[in-house]
Amino acid sequence: MLMKKISSLLANKRVATVIIILAALLIVALPLITFQQKDLWVRIVGYSGLYIILGLGLLIHVGMAGMLDLGFAAFYAIGAYTYAFLASTHFNIHLSFWLVLPIAGLVAAFAGALICIPVLRLRGDYLAIVTLGFGEITRMLLMNLQNITNGSQGIIDLDKPVLFGMKFTEGSQYYYLIFVLIIVLVFLVNRLINSRIGRAWQAMREDEDVAQMSGINTVVYKLMAFAIGSFIGGLGGAIFAAWQGSIFPDNFNLMVSINVLCLIILGGIGNIYGVIIGAIGLIALPDILRGLSDYRLIIFGILLITMMIVRPEGFLLRKAPKLEPDVDMGKELPDKSIKGRGKK
Repeated sequence: MLMKKISSLLANKRVATVIIILAALLIVALPLITFQQKDLWVRIVGYSGLYIILGLGLLIHVGMAGMLDLGFAAFYAIGAYTYAFLASTHFNIHLSFWLVLPIAGLVAAFAGALICIPVLRLRGDYLAIVTLGFGEITRMLLMNLQNITNGSQGIIDLDKPVLFGMKFTEGSQYYYLIFVLIIVLVFLVNRLINSRIGRAWQAMREDEDVAQMSGINTVVYKLMAFAIGSFIGGLGGAIFAAWQGSIFPDNFNLMVSINVLCLIILGGIGNIYGVIIGAIGLIALPDILRGLSDYRLIIFGILLITMMIVRPEGFLLRKAPKLEPDVDMGKELPDKSIKGRGKK
């Protein structure tokens, strides 16, 4: 009952606007305030922001297009290793972070479209199994291609981003970069969801056969969904690699994919702002409870179980798509109401 009241309160536009403004002020102010363990909190909140980026990418796969993806960590890894190859001493290539960032996204998008082609006819659990295998195959390749990826020893000493002559050496700089990117992605994904493309994805999610009979080219829209979602995952991987300064295959294991999937389910599958709530609850909360040491995982598990029982559809409900008015040659069609018919 309490969860329903909170979610209905968040549905109020005025309340939601106030909460967003307060949250934005808090996010901006956090690195500027001096207090104990400030660097730890910047790291926790920034890492949660990184998972928000990944959640927005997987939201397109699962929440919008209805394609269950258990291998999203593969695109995260591809973005990270693309950055490592092009901005480190590993191959002695030192391209700018701002140039490599979109390249990492495009390489991940290409990989997403490539893996989508042979599985276009698969749905549900079968698609999940294939994507799970793709994620693990990617990790094993990163582990075993010693001459290219340096295997389990990873790639170290990655280049740091430089902006207007200022080198990124502090966590707060990556923190602001992550949240600026989140703002841009939330705006773009929201516009995409409320476009014809987004409505086509949602039609496929509800019933792919009906969507196809309605004239929707499901092949094209599946490829588009996989490519766009993977592009966002690649961006997250590049930022992670630059921030950490070194990457290893174990950074991209199955638990990364599971955590990203859980956070969009917890926050409300199909809801953009649910991704933010899910990331805070699933990624930040365990670190916040770290002081309780032995009991933090028990408390976290109880909270998750309670959430699934009380609010199985997630914290925030899925928003209905905005419908376009019927138009003909740029003009609205006349009212076809039957009121008054039969009267002479």
